Amino acid sequence: MSSLMASPAMRKLGPCFISSTPAIGSAMISMPLLMLQSRNASTKASPSVVESGNESDEKLQAADGSRKDDKGIASYWGVSTPKIKNADGTEWKWSCFKPGDTYSSNLSIDLKKHHVPITWGDKLALWTVKSLRLPTDIFFKKRYGCRAMMLETVAAVPGMVGGLLLHCKSLRRFEQSGGWIRALLEEAENERMHLMTFMEVSQPKWYERALVFAVQGLFFNAYFIAYLASPKLAHRMVGYLEEEAIYSYTQFLKELDQGNIENAPAPAIAIDYWRLSPNATLRDVVMVVRADEAHHRDVNHFASDIHAQGHQLRELPAPVGYH
Repeated sequence: MSSLMASPAMRKLGPCFISSTPAIGSAMISMPLLMLQSRNASTKASPSVVESGNESDEKLQAADGSRKDDKGIASYWGVSTPKIKNADGTEWKWSCFKPGDTYSSNLSIDLKKHHVPITWGDKLALWTVKSLRLPTDIFFKKRYGCRAMMLETVAAVPGMVGGLLLHCKSLRRFEQSGGWIRALLEEAENERMHLMTFMEVSQPKWYERALVFAVQGLFFNAYFIAYLASPKLAHRMVGYLEEEAIYSYTQFLKELDQGNIENAPAPAIAIDYWRLSPNATLRDVVMVVRADEAHHRDVNHFASDIHAQGHQLRELPAPVGYH
């Protein structure tokens, strides 16, 4: 009886199974065909990929950031790198910065400004910086080229950390930053360009590179925590750090003027970045770098004063492009 009842049901379901089986079979057959076609297509396209890969070796940039030729790197994504021209029509040779990023430094800035510590936080920031200077003096002594290079590996950290934390704060609170994210990232980039410049003057030894790993790791995390705890204290500390940098570069200039350090020609990257004259020297580079540090001093003391007066940074427009 059950077989008799089952047979009509099976007859009703039968067409479904019969009609679906060819569809499944054809799909299973078509899948390998599609895979084979795509494999053949990729095989046909592979010579161009190989060619672009071989050509890319010729298009790699030089170690100093300049381009070796005027060819672009082929990419599936359609991202192009347009050619940049100088005002005289010649090709711009740097990839790490563009003509719009260059500027003439304001050398008339007051280098003797000093924030007199009043609160306990100011005193803590000042003595923290003073205590960090002591081992630096012992380690580098009068090797100001190496000192400058190592100093910039640390000086480029606060702006990046501050910009990062302000960026996250802006996202969390759905509010504008008043331009302070950009201002702090500009500071970090400017300090990094100092490092790129002094890399052309003095090459670090292996133990100095190891020291950078250790110091940068410690300083990054310490400053990150300090900025989370008190942005006012963090900016004040950077302001005092920049004051010490001004003093160090002033001593650097004295050594150059006394002939203890060779006043070599300025690196090409410095001439283009600060718009120096073609016959500029190392002394000219130190002058503009010291002026940059004075501007960073002003910005960070200003930021700390904003917090000290009970305001948020976003309430006052940031000094973007303050050089």
